[in-house]
Amino acid sequence: MHDAELLVHGEITIKGRIPRSSNATFLVEVTREGERMLAVYKPATGERPLWDFPRNLFKREVAAYLLSEELGWGLVPPTVERKGPYGEGSLQRFVEADFEQHYFTLREDPTYHERLKQICVFDLLANNADRKSGHCLLASDGLIYAIDNALTFHAEPKLRTVIWEFGGQPIPKRMLADVKRVLSSSSPTPLAAVLEPEEQEALLARAKAIAKEGKFPLDQSGLRYPWPLI
Repeated sequence: MHDAELLVHGEITIKGRIPRSSNATFLVEVTREGERMLAVYKPATGERPLWDFPRNLFKREVAAYLLSEELGWGLVPPTVERKGPYGEGSLQRFVEADFEQHYFTLREDPTYHERLKQICVFDLLANNADRKSGHCLLASDGLIYAIDNALTFHAEPKLRTVIWEFGGQPIPKRMLADVKRVLSSSSPTPLAAVLEPEEQEALLARAKAIAKEGKFPLDQSGLRYPWPLI
């Protein structure tokens, strides 16, 4: 059974609340036909209202997964929208990770730089307003995953991230090719069904700018960092 299928159809059992989350976030177990999976459940009812983002932030978690899949990068763990014990929300496969590792430690190892560059390009596309160091998880499979993607896809520029070390460097050609492929797609995608029209237009504009510039941006102001950093 595929992860997404289990997330969509499995029975959800609350295991506990995940501490230190700004919104209500729960660790749950999802079961179906003998299959089991730990997942992270973020219900809309547990969201703290924000002045600059609309309600239903969980939909942006789903949109981030869909963008990752369209790019073919597998950065975001499988994430679906569904009804859980506390109502509609997002359900994302839990990442078994080394939680002592995060962006500031991972960047010291050049073998991880390509994956971190992918996350950087992904965040530029998604207009991520909150890429903290701790949102980059080194999983047990050796891959780095990007989690906590709720503050994304705003139509206005909102980029805040800890990933600035690649500023001024050329974006690898294969990553640019993937961006251009998504940009040139003429058929509707699942991502288009999740975003508002103005958000879709802004996403395409960001993709065009990335493809044209071909370089990682610099933060000349020093103000484009989230808080806290980790």
